Amino acid sequence: MERRVVITGACGQLGRALNQVLKEKEDIAVINTDMEPTAYCPIILDITNSVAVMNLVQEIKPEIIINCAAHTAVDLCESDQERAYMINAIGPKNLAMAADAMDAKLVHISTDYVFDGEADAPYTEDAVTNPKSVYGSTKLAGEEYVKSLCEKYYIVRTAWLYGDGKNFVKTMLGLAEKNTEIRVVSDQYGSPTSAMELARAVAFIMDMEEYGIYHATCEGIAAWYEFAVEIFQMAGKTVTVKPITTEEYKTPAKRPQYSVLENRKLKEAGYRIKDWKEALKEYMDTIAEA
Repeated sequence: MERRVVITGACGQLGRALNQVLKEKEDIAVINTDMEPTAYCPIILDITNSVAVMNLVQEIKPEIIINCAAHTAVDLCESDQERAYMINAIGPKNLAMAADAMDAKLVHISTDYVFDGEADAPYTEDAVTNPKSVYGSTKLAGEEYVKSLCEKYYIVRTAWLYGDGKNFVKTMLGLAEKNTEIRVVSDQYGSPTSAMELARAVAFIMDMEEYGIYHATCEGIAAWYEFAVEIFQMAGKTVTVKPITTEEYKTPAKRPQYSVLENRKLKEAGYRIKDWKEALKEYMDTIAEA
C-alpha cells in the first residue's frame, strides 16, 4: 500500500533532501508543494491560506504531511513581524487542523531559536522555552498550535542547517574566493546540521508510534568560527579566519549564545545522527562533484 506524503516548502534545503531520502522508499509517493511553481514542485500551496490547505489535504488525502515551510530570514523577521507570524504560526495551525481532520500525521520542523541560549548544557526536548527573537517566538507559537490542534504530531527541532540552497557553507566558500581574511563569530555555539542527515532522521521519526517533540541535529558542538575553519580545511582553502565576538557583529535579531540540542528521544529510540564533521565531509564531497 503506497503512502502519500505531502511536503510543504519542498523547494528549500530540507525539502530537497527529503525528496532524495524518501525516493528510496518504495511504499511512499511524495507530493511537493511550495509558494512558487517550478518543474520540481508544480503544486502551489500558501500554508497561510486555511481554505487552500484544507482543500489540498482533502483532495490528496495524505498519510503524512511534512511542514518545511517557514520564514527563516531571522533578521528580516524583526521588521516583518506580521508575515513571520502568518508563515511560522498560522501556517502550522492550518496544517495541524487539516492533518487532524484527515487523521494524518504532521511532522512540523522547528528550531533551536525557541530557547534563550543561556544554558550551559544541551537542551533536551522538555527544556523550558524562552525565545529572544521574533523568529523564535513565531516558531514557538507554531509549535503550540500543532500541539493543541493535531493528535498525531511530531515537532522536530533542528539548528544550523545547510544543504542544497543558500547556506553558511556556500557563503564561506564564496567569501574565500574574494578574501584572504574572514571574520567569524566565535562565541555562539551550536551543532552544524546537514539537511541530508536531518531528512534521514525525519524519515525515521515519521514512522514512530510515539508522538511529541524531537530534537534532531548532528552530534557535537562548534562555534561558527570552528565551523568556518573546518569548511576551509576540507575545501583546501588558504584563508585566515579571525574570531570575533557577537558584540562586534551586530544583527537586528538576538541570537542564542548556546543553542546545542540534545537528541535524547532519538537516541532512546536507537537512532543516532552523524557527528557534524562527518556530515560536513559528506556534503563537501557532494558539492565538489556537482
